[in-house]
Amino acid sequence: MSDWFVQQDHGVRFEWGPTGAQQLAPDVACLVVVDVLSFTTSVSVAVEAGTEVFPYAWRDGTAAAFAREKAAALAVGRRAATSAVPWSLSPAALRQAPFVPRLVLPSPNGSAIAAAAGDSTVVAGCLRNATAVGRWLAERGYGTAQRPVLVIAAGERWPDGSLRPALEDLLGAGAIIAELESQGAGPLSPEAVAARVCSTSTTDVAGVVAACSSGLELVRSGFAEDVAVATELDAGMVVPVLTDGAFTHQP
Repeated sequence: MSDWFVQQDHGVRFEWGPTGAQQLAPDVACLVVVDVLSFTTSVSVAVEAGTEVFPYAWRDGTAAAFAREKAAALAVGRRAATSAVPWSLSPAALRQAPFVPRLVLPSPNGSAIAAAAGDSTVVAGCLRNATAVGRWLAERGYGTAQRPVLVIAAGERWPDGSLRPALEDLLGAGAIIAELESQGAGPLSPEAVAARVCSTSTTDVAGVVAACSSGLELVRSGFAEDVAVATELDAGMVVPVLTDGAFTHQP
C-alpha cells in the first residue's frame, strides 16, 4: 500500500481514532492518546494520585479477570459506580474515591489506540496536562523528522460504531501540538497545523467543551463535574507514560 497517509517527513503528526493510530503508529517514535471526555483525563487524575493505570479494551467479564491478574481494582461505568466500587471512568469520581495502587480502566477507544503503538512510547494527553506533555516530549527529542510524534484524537462513536470526531479531543490535541511547536518541534504536518490553529484560536475552551456534543451528553446525564475536571486547563504537571502495560508518572 502507498504510504501517502503517514504524513511522512513531518516531526509532529495528527490523526483520528483507533484506525488512524493503527495506520500511522508504525512510522513514529511516540504516540500521544487524547481522549478528553474522559479516558486520558481520568488517567491524568489517577496517575497524579500515585495510581498505576492499566488500560483495557473491553468492558466485559474479561476485564475482571485481567484486574485479578494485575492485582488491581477494576473501574466500572459511570452509572455503575457504588460506595463499594467507587472507581469509574469519571475523573471527578476518581478524585473522590479511596486510593488504590493499581487500577484497570476499561476504555475501548483509548486502550485500542494505546495498543496500536507497538514499540513506540505512549503518552496520555488531555487539556489538563497539554503543556506538560508538549514540554516532556520536546525535552526528550520527540517531535522531529527523525523521532516523529503522532498525536491521536480519540473521538467518540456513533451508534453504528463509526467514528464521531469530537471537538474536545481536537482541542486537546491541538494544545499539545501548539506546545510542541513552541518548544521547537517540527515540522508540523498540515493536519497537525489545522489542529493547532483550532486550539489556539478558541478563546473559551472550557465553555466550548461544556457546550459541544460530548460535553452536553455528560452535563445532561448528571456528570457536569467531569466536564469541569476535564477543562482544568494545564492544572496537571504529571505526564502519564505507558510502562510495562500501565500508565505511570515519568518525571
